[in-house]
Amino acid sequence: MRRSRLKAGGANVFQQIRAKRSEAIQRGQVLLDLSIGEPRGPALHSARKAASAAVLSTDESMHAYQYNDSPAIPKFSQKFVEAHLTKGVALNDVAYLPIPGIKPILGLLPLACGCATEKVSVATMSKPGYPIPADWCAFHPNVTHYPLPLNSANDFRFQPSDIPDGTKLIMTNYPHNPSGQIASTEWFEILCDYCSKNDIRLFNDAAYISLSHSDNCSNLTEVASDFSELSWCEAFTAAKLIGNGTGWHIGSAIGSSDFISDLREVKGKTDAGFVAPMAAGVLAALEEEQANISKYRAMYRQRLETLTQIMEDQGMKLAIKPRAGFYTLWETPRHAFGKTISNAAEFNFSMIEQTGLVGVHFGDYVRYAVCADIDAVKEGIKNAFRQAQVSYD
Repeated sequence: MRRSRLKAGGANVFQQIRAKRSEAIQRGQVLLDLSIGEPRGPALHSARKAASAAVLSTDESMHAYQYNDSPAIPKFSQKFVEAHLTKGVALNDVAYLPIPGIKPILGLLPLACGCATEKVSVATMSKPGYPIPADWCAFHPNVTHYPLPLNSANDFRFQPSDIPDGTKLIMTNYPHNPSGQIASTEWFEILCDYCSKNDIRLFNDAAYISLSHSDNCSNLTEVASDFSELSWCEAFTAAKLIGNGTGWHIGSAIGSSDFISDLREVKGKTDAGFVAPMAAGVLAALEEEQANISKYRAMYRQRLETLTQIMEDQGMKLAIKPRAGFYTLWETPRHAFGKTISNAAEFNFSMIEQTGLVGVHFGDYVRYAVCADIDAVKEGIKNAFRQAQVSYD
C-alpha cells in the first residue's frame, strides 16, 4: 500500500512559513516578507566571472568529483578558513575538509561521533534557533537530542552547568540564528575547557561569522586550537560571504585531526564533494572584493538599526540587540489586534493574515530579517504594526 512512512506533523518552522506564504499569495494578499534569511540579488561579480571561466576551462579536474579534497583548487579549504580568521593564531594539529555548505554536514556529525553503533547524546542551539541540527538528530535512532537553554535572561549564551552528564557532542551556532548573539573569546575558552575535561566533542556552525558587527566576536578555531585534548570542528560557508552565495554550496571545515578524520570517513562514503568552479569563484571574490564584502556587512548593520528603530517605535520589545547577521529577534506581545496572544506562532500567523507582514516564529520569539531593503518597505512595516496595536501588559 502506498503511503507516507514518516510521522505526521513533521514539518519544521521554515516549511510551515513557506506554506503560510503560499496560502496568502493564493488569496491575492500582498506580502511584506521579512522571513527570508537569504541575501537578495546575485553573488559578487568577481565570483561569477571566475566561476564562469572555470566552467569553460578544459582542465579535467575542474569538472571531476572533488570528494574530500579539492584537486581543482589546491589548498582551497585552508585559504577559505584563514580568510575568516581575524587573529594571528597558531593552528596546532588541525586538519581541513572542503564541504558542500554546512547544512548537509550537520547530519554527518552524530555519525562521526559513532551514533551508527551506539547511543549518542547531542546538544544543539535549536530552541530558539536554526532547526536543522535538531531535525537531523531526529533522523538518527541512536541519537538522544536536547536543546540548550537560550533566552533573553542569559543573553542567548548557555553555560557549562546547562550541559547534562553523558553528552557526547555539542553543536553550537555562533553567531546565532535567530538572535544575532556572538561568542566572545572568553566564553569559548570556558566551553572548550569544559568539553576538553569531559571528553565532549564540540562543533560550531559559523555561517554568519563574516557578517559580524562586533569587535568582540570570536570563532571557535581561534580558541580551540590552544586546547590540545579537545576534539573540535568548525564549519564556514560562502553562502552569505559573497553577496548571495546560498545556492553555491561551498564551504570548509577545520578541526582537530581526530574529529576531521572521522567526519572525512563518513563524508567520503556519502558525498562526492563540492562543485569546483563555484569554489574557484569564491576564492576570487575573497581575493578581489574585500571592499564589497565589507559594504554588504555595513548594509546589513544599517538595516538592522533601521528596522529595530521602526519596530521599537511601534511598541515591540527586542529580545537582544543583534551583533551579527541580518536578523532581529523579538519578544512575543501579549496582546495584538484587540485580543490576547497565546504564543509566537499565533502572533506571527495573525500578522501574516491581517497585515501581510511575514516573520518566522522561534519558540517564544519572532524573527524578522533585513535581507529586503528596509527603507523601501518601512512605511508598510509601520502600518502593519499600527494595525496590530501590540502591547506587553
